[in-house]
Amino acid sequence: MTNRKENEKILNDLFQNAHVAMQSISDLLPETDDEMMKKELERQFDGYKNAINEISAYMKENEITPKDIGPMKKMMLKASVKMNAAKNDKRSHLAEMMIKGTVMGLTDIYRNLGENEGVTAPEVAELANRLASMEETYEKRLKAYL
Repeated sequence: MTNRKENEKILNDLFQNAHVAMQSISDLLPETDDEMMKKELERQFDGYKNAINEISAYMKENEITPKDIGPMKKMMLKASVKMNAAKNDKRSHLAEMMIKGTVMGLTDIYRNLGENEGVTAPEVAELANRLASMEETYEKRLKAYL
C-alpha cells in the first residue's frame, strides 16, 4: 500500500536534488575554461533539467506542488561553490566537487527508497531509480576528470 505523504516527500526530495545539481552546475560553468569539463557539465545540466520536467509533470498529474530549495539555501550553495572553485579551478577539483554532490544526491535517493520500501508508489520509485541511474552515470564520467 502506498502512502501519499511519503510519496510527496520523495518526489520533492527528487525535485530538490535535481535543482541543487542544476544550481551547482550553473555556478561552476563560469569558473572553468576547460572545454571538455564545460561540455560535461552542460550535458549534466540538460539531464537534470529533463529529470525535473519529468518529476514536475508527474507531480502536476497527481496534484502535488513542488517545493523548490529556499532562496537562503540557494545563496549559501552558490557562495560555497564559488569559494571552493575560486580556491582551485583545476578540472580535477571541479570534478571532485561534482562527484561529492552527486554522491550526496544518490545517498538521499537510496535512503528515501529504503526507508519507504513498501509504501512508495511504483511510478515514484521508477522516477527515483531513473534519477539515481543518471547520477551514477555522471559519477562514473566525472571520475575520468580526476
